[in-house]
Amino acid sequence: MRSVSGGDGHPESGTPAIPGAPGEPGHTRRSAVVIGGGIAGLTSALVLADAGMRVTLVEARPRLGGLAFSFRRTGAAGELTVDNGQHVFLRCCTAYRWFLDRVDGTRLAPLQDRLDVPVLDARGGRLGRLHRTALPVPLHLAAGLARYPHLSLAERARVARAALALKKLDPADPALDGTDFATWLRRHGQSERAVEALWDLVGVATLNARAQDASLGLAAMVFKTGLLSEAGAADIGWARVPLGHLHDTLARAALDKAEVRTVLQGRAQLVGRAADRGWLVDITTGAKGTGAEQLHADTVVLAVPQAEARGLLPDGALDEPDQLLSIGTSPILNVHVVYDRTVLDRPFLAALGTPVQWVFDRTHASGLGGGGQYVALSQSAVHDEIDTPVATLRERYLPELARLLPAARNAQVRDFFVTRERTATFAPTPGVGRLRPGTRTRAPGLFLAGAWTDTGWPATMEGAVRSGVTAAGAALSELGLRHVTPLPAFGVGSTKEAA
Repeated sequence: MRSVSGGDGHPESGTPAIPGAPGEPGHTRRSAVVIGGGIAGLTSALVLADAGMRVTLVEARPRLGGLAFSFRRTGAAGELTVDNGQHVFLRCCTAYRWFLDRVDGTRLAPLQDRLDVPVLDARGGRLGRLHRTALPVPLHLAAGLARYPHLSLAERARVARAALALKKLDPADPALDGTDFATWLRRHGQSERAVEALWDLVGVATLNARAQDASLGLAAMVFKTGLLSEAGAADIGWARVPLGHLHDTLARAALDKAEVRTVLQGRAQLVGRAADRGWLVDITTGAKGTGAEQLHADTVVLAVPQAEARGLLPDGALDEPDQLLSIGTSPILNVHVVYDRTVLDRPFLAALGTPVQWVFDRTHASGLGGGGQYVALSQSAVHDEIDTPVATLRERYLPELARLLPAARNAQVRDFFVTRERTATFAPTPGVGRLRPGTRTRAPGLFLAGAWTDTGWPATMEGAVRSGVTAAGAALSELGLRHVTPLPAFGVGSTKEAA
């Protein structure tokens, strides 16, 4: 599950700070090619087009949205629209919320009025809640923590002290990047139960790593921004429609309206300099890659995964390009179960004392007909399970769901299937911060975007949008085009502007 913006403003259409503004005689529109149609690439393309540029977006898949997408499945439960994985965002995810607004999707992905997370312990069936009040930080969480039944009174007190210590950390401090979060938690008196019932409960979902595998700098950023910046920062939002409707259908409509040319099933083969100091991008087109086209542009944004970006970078664009290959990845497994009756009486819950991490009701969004309920389990940082056969996962997770949800014990399973993202996110391991490049390269007119770049955020939809905004803003500035980019409050901006 990925957590992620709160900006309400749009980037304003800019005009060139050079003679001949759009619409005036003699004006020639500057051009851009954005390679990659995930959330980072979509954002870059929209911001560049809003500033008056002529933009071509190239995506290798037959759809947009990157790793936050939907597909149609016909199975034992009929035809479903399935998200490849459950994605959520937070009120503090201001850039992603700007993106939703930009594609006219805000109403389809509302936020909770106030943070409220049901947490069920499978070992005894006890239900607790992580919730906030309207009081200012840090008192907004005090009442919820005081009543949280999964920790002892002493553990709750130590959690409160650790949270106050965490608030004093600077996530941008390089020393924090080299330390793992678990070591810091132990130094601050956190028990194994506190790590399981609170710190990893939040951290695994947002970082896609457990505390021992997570950079203290990124963990501090998540907890400071989400829980300790403003009272409503951690209120949770999620799509009430398939992700493909937001990130493909609505995004494509927004691109069309902005006059962005979108090339699906187009794969970049070579990025190189043109004779006029612009850029040439060679692409293959079509499902079988039999077509070919050469694109010319004033600027290029590489919004593709780090390994693919390494393969497209021209010589000298980064001082140490092979560092991109040292940025590891972390998987996410999603287990999908369709029951013949309602087994989950709330939109979602988090679980303790079981391999199950988070359970979401996907019935309405999937279009499930004929009664019953469709639930999806979001399992992050599951390196040991990502290649496990479906039959084995069925044997493992159906009994665990029956332990958690009494109504599932007598329910019939109409369908069971699994989706896997083996490289769902970059791995937020200690030391990853020094490997993440900024948006600028040493090649004028060539920029990087993607959640794996140095956004200051972990690998979330928020980080992807921020990277796209930053790349587009840097490109526009280099071309002398005036622009306003939407990176509002709560956020941590890129710390590396030069490669």
